[in-house]
Amino acid sequence: MISDKMKGYVENSSAIRAMFEEGKRLAGIYGEENVYDFSLGNPNVAAPKEVNDAIVELVRGTDPVVLHGYMNNSGFESVRAAIADSLNRRFGTSFGERNIVMTVGAAGGLNVILKTLLNPGDEVIVFAPYFGEYRSYTSNYDGVLVEVSPDTATFQPNLTEFERKITPRTKAVIVNTPNNPTGVVYSEEVIRAMADIMEQKQRELGTDIYLISDEPYRELVYDGVQVPYLTKYYANTIVGYSYSKSLSLPGERIGYLVIPDDVADADMVIDAANVANRILGFVNAPSLQQLAVAKCLDAETDVSYYNRNRELLYQVLTELGFTCIKPQGAFYLFVKSPVEDEKQFCAKAKEYRLLLVPGSSFACPGYVRIAYCVSYETIERSIPSFEKLAYDYFHQV
Repeated sequence: MISDKMKGYVENSSAIRAMFEEGKRLAGIYGEENVYDFSLGNPNVAAPKEVNDAIVELVRGTDPVVLHGYMNNSGFESVRAAIADSLNRRFGTSFGERNIVMTVGAAGGLNVILKTLLNPGDEVIVFAPYFGEYRSYTSNYDGVLVEVSPDTATFQPNLTEFERKITPRTKAVIVNTPNNPTGVVYSEEVIRAMADIMEQKQRELGTDIYLISDEPYRELVYDGVQVPYLTKYYANTIVGYSYSKSLSLPGERIGYLVIPDDVADADMVIDAANVANRILGFVNAPSLQQLAVAKCLDAETDVSYYNRNRELLYQVLTELGFTCIKPQGAFYLFVKSPVEDEKQFCAKAKEYRLLLVPGSSFACPGYVRIAYCVSYETIERSIPSFEKLAYDYFHQV
């Protein structure tokens, strides 16, 4: 018999993954070109040429024992130094090799840092809407997830409620900007205000509160929007990063943590994260992918591809009568359901072979997420289905 905790995980398994599997089932019936799967944030833009070139060069020119072998649990020293140098050039930081821990994607990084920080009963604050797996990651280490309700006018963090929900048990706060599922970028004004609240609460409570910035979408922004680098605003910040979106490498599971020297108990946190990486069973991030991304730190995914999709889908949906905030980053639209029960709306959409994810998966019922990291042609073909869906809700007498 499986564990009681796993029973809960299985019963509440990801709605996103379930919809993805449903898309494959429907494609087998109607043909892939006739199913419009907007469920999974799986990049449709190919990895930059530099990535494949780097892999070929490494396979041909590197000692296989080194290429496929163990290294420090935190990753290759040369890779970590290269990433630190890149961040310093881009953001005016002063990180070194020791501040970087290579991880199995951002998800692996979040599990590493939460295992490093949490005691049973410690609280982790998140801002709805948020990536639903944060619930499981926190529960993995017997932490308690504390939700701050969404500001559906702007989808910026609700700081008044945030301040009220910080307690002596608050150990960490997770932010995700650009945000999944809304595509909103948290403004510098909001970040500064959040940092002020956390600094005040640390002094008042005599505790350390870590800000964990989950940043897989940092490079996917539009219209010249700038994403604040949070270590510059709050000393107790740890950054989790992934190349899944920025280099279109979701299946390669490669990312890193940044643990600055300014973090409380930095030496112990760095050492503990290094050990957590090992004892969680990761041991180390994939060796080939570490070396490959180190050669591609200046490579970029073609964001114009996603922007073209964003503009078309936003225009179509708003003209049909749907309501959503225009995303500033990532590759999601968060659309208000025309009925209170967004799961009912998703079920109706599926009748037209449109696969959407209910907002309750992100602790924000009444909305649906549409991932537009698909081909432009898929969006074009989906328009008649969206028109039929809109007719059902907006044009019935």
